[in-house]
Amino acid sequence: MKNISLIIFAALFAWACKSGPENPADQVFINGIVYTVDEANPKAQAVAVKDGLILAVGTSAEIQAYVTESTEVIDLQGKTMTPGLIESHAHLMGIGYNKLEIDLMYVKTYDELIEKVAEAAAKAKPGDWITGRGWHQDKWLQMPDKTVKGFQTHDALTAVTPNNPVYLAHASGHASFVNKKAMELAGITPLRSEKPTQEVEGGEVLRDELGNPTGVLVERASTLVSKLIPEETPERAEEALTLALKELAEKGITSFHDAGSGQDVIDLVQKFKNEGKLTSRMYIMLTGRQPELLDAWYQRGPMIDSVDHFLTVRSIKLNCDGALGPWGAWLLEDYSDKPGHRGHETLPMSVVTEVSERAIPLGFQVCAHAIGDRANQEILDRFEAALAKNPEAKDHRFRIEHAQHLHPDDIPRFGQLGVIAAMQAIHLSSDRPWAIDRLGEKRIIDGAYVWQTLMQTGAVVTNGTDAPVEPVDPIPSFFASVSRKTLQGLPEGGYEAEQKMTREQALKSYTLDGAFAEFEEDFKGSIEVGKAADFTVFDKDIMEIPENDILNAKVEMTVVGGKVVFSKQSQ
Repeated sequence: MKNISLIIFAALFAWACKSGPENPADQVFINGIVYTVDEANPKAQAVAVKDGLILAVGTSAEIQAYVTESTEVIDLQGKTMTPGLIESHAHLMGIGYNKLEIDLMYVKTYDELIEKVAEAAAKAKPGDWITGRGWHQDKWLQMPDKTVKGFQTHDALTAVTPNNPVYLAHASGHASFVNKKAMELAGITPLRSEKPTQEVEGGEVLRDELGNPTGVLVERASTLVSKLIPEETPERAEEALTLALKELAEKGITSFHDAGSGQDVIDLVQKFKNEGKLTSRMYIMLTGRQPELLDAWYQRGPMIDSVDHFLTVRSIKLNCDGALGPWGAWLLEDYSDKPGHRGHETLPMSVVTEVSERAIPLGFQVCAHAIGDRANQEILDRFEAALAKNPEAKDHRFRIEHAQHLHPDDIPRFGQLGVIAAMQAIHLSSDRPWAIDRLGEKRIIDGAYVWQTLMQTGAVVTNGTDAPVEPVDPIPSFFASVSRKTLQGLPEGGYEAEQKMTREQALKSYTLDGAFAEFEEDFKGSIEVGKAADFTVFDKDIMEIPENDILNAKVEMTVVGGKVVFSKQSQ
């Protein structure tokens, strides 16, 4: 009896002296609607975090067991938490520079574009370059009276910018619009001119019936002018990156796949990481437009950040065709609205073969841009051949970026070959109303934006925006994934409704599938114990609210590694 009393006394004494739980949390998030993207535990109320990792997931009452006086308690007040969203294909510096230049993404007419450029010209010094991005002629409410090959001409642009060269990138990044001053500097002259006129392989200088350049440059022809624009200063680059990171945080993006950059961007991101300025995890693809860059990295090998997971470089981006808007996507058959034209091969397919065969044994992933069905088919052929030469490569995770328009015979090959379809659902909302003119109804139905069919083959489909082609905001892309409607809510029932994602599939495409596409599914992408405490918090339950209300949802909070990098309440 005496021994039992001593045992009880010791237990009570230990309990009384205990200051709190044995494994206290740094932060807890309670009273939320938590969608975990964990099949074993799909929904919860609360999460505990320690050292930037998830310590526990459960009910608010269960998570209270991890709270001490030093624990930060964040009451979600019924708001919705998901794993941190992963932007699987966009352009980091483009997002930042877009905020420093003329933003033409929302102009509705050619006249509005001219007004914005005129305003910039009024503030510019003579000779200064005027640059901008985001115009898209197919999204204008009306076209100007004078057009050539479906595009505007430079006359009005030249009239308001007599003293400044102008370069305006198309929203797709696959065409540009320039004024007379810029063309003079580049040596782009009328065909009848005594001076030699500039042309470029893999692109086109659009001309009218008399041979006069219209100011529209398609695909690689844009480099005739873009190469003349003064290089960015280090200070301006830092400003652009700062603005881009701020935008990502505000839009709930915790990880970002940068779709093709050079060593300068990698070095800048590394600098920000060293200084503790990164608020999003970066997965940077090496641009295939710089062969010397690839050679240097072949010697070095992949840079995989297995410590804090903030900067990894292990993939190569190849740009293999153009975009659908400027008739640049490479097709197997003629464009329906441009007979005799099938788009552009913007990179020799031999390069895809060479890079793929070199990448596999070195551990690099290959990410090939392909929008048209011909480009997708050609790349799948070369991926398949390269993998056959390297049968030991069991986890290559090669990707096709966009994979928008596929031949039906090629759709099963994604699943068979293990090729990831890195798609952007928002392109359906923006492009589908006019894409049917480019491709015709049969090609649209059989192979355009076929998310559900691809997933049924076993392929992984990721999501994103291709920003700054589209705004980096994930909510419109999530809406497009589940509705297949325009952002105006049309048509009723959505385009090709059988290809809609479920909300669970759409969320997974923006989280766990995005993590898989960068070899990080064991570290992030779902809310599970031991994974990164990366969260996105919304003011509405995007998994339950009526479909058309999704576009009204807003990001309330963004958390990366347990650190709140954006809070709407603090704005």
